[in-house]
Amino acid sequence: MLSLFRFFSHLPLSWLHALGALLGWLTWLFSPTYRRHMRENMRLALGDAEAGRVQPMAIREAGKGALELARIWLRPLDEAAARVVAVSGWELAEAAMRSGKGILYLTPHLGCFEITAQYLSTRAPITVLYRPPKRVWLQAMIETGRARAQLHLAAADLAGVRSLIKALRRGEAVGMLPDQAPKAGEGRWLDFFGKPAYTMTLAARLADGATVIMVWAERLPAGAGYHFHLQQPTQPIRGSIEERAQQINHEIEHLIRQCPGQYLWGYNRYKGRRNSESPPPATDGPPV
Repeated sequence: MLSLFRFFSHLPLSWLHALGALLGWLTWLFSPTYRRHMRENMRLALGDAEAGRVQPMAIREAGKGALELARIWLRPLDEAAARVVAVSGWELAEAAMRSGKGILYLTPHLGCFEITAQYLSTRAPITVLYRPPKRVWLQAMIETGRARAQLHLAAADLAGVRSLIKALRRGEAVGMLPDQAPKAGEGRWLDFFGKPAYTMTLAARLADGATVIMVWAERLPAGAGYHFHLQQPTQPIRGSIEERAQQINHEIEHLIRQCPGQYLWGYNRYKGRRNSESPPPATDGPPV
């Protein structure tokens, strides 16, 4: 697999996206579980009519996201960052850096979420939370591809959390995927598109005292690159831990509605965790 990824890393982005679109459809056709998760998650969030309209694009974009990783992880940073051809909202990052406060960049599974930290690291140091994969070869590739000169990795454990806190105290930036299902004991059951989802509280805890910026990279057609979006939360992130975590979920929903075809709908966002605080609350929505 590593050799195959190295081969893919030399292909033009337009080729990778074309092959990725095919991969997306093959995954959809041959994985009933993936197909069920995508259908049900989209219907819950968007309604039947909108889900039907967006679904073909979501299938293609998921495959593109898988293959574009080769160029982002295994090519030099300047090449990867150069694929960002448009930036909106950079004045938010500049203002945050001038303030001297730590910056919390929140990037959902929307668009090319792997390039966000890579691009941000070309401007200033950033520490990114990640969950080490079970496969050794994949972990080696991730660590090689994500660890850049100013991009530091923090594993999703106590030592990693301490690294994030220290970075914020130094006035630096940290980043994470806030819509990732946390481990048992590390989340709360909160609303996400109208259904309870086991939601991480770490982002909400780090938001206290930090400048929160929502970030996502829109995948442009025909391998043209990415449009980098930085946005303020629609309202200040404040209140109790649970209130902040719930608001972050709503902010993620706000981003997804801007480009629903590029969200990773096949991710099992509503899965329960063994030994979590409570079982998933009853809901009138479809089982996921």
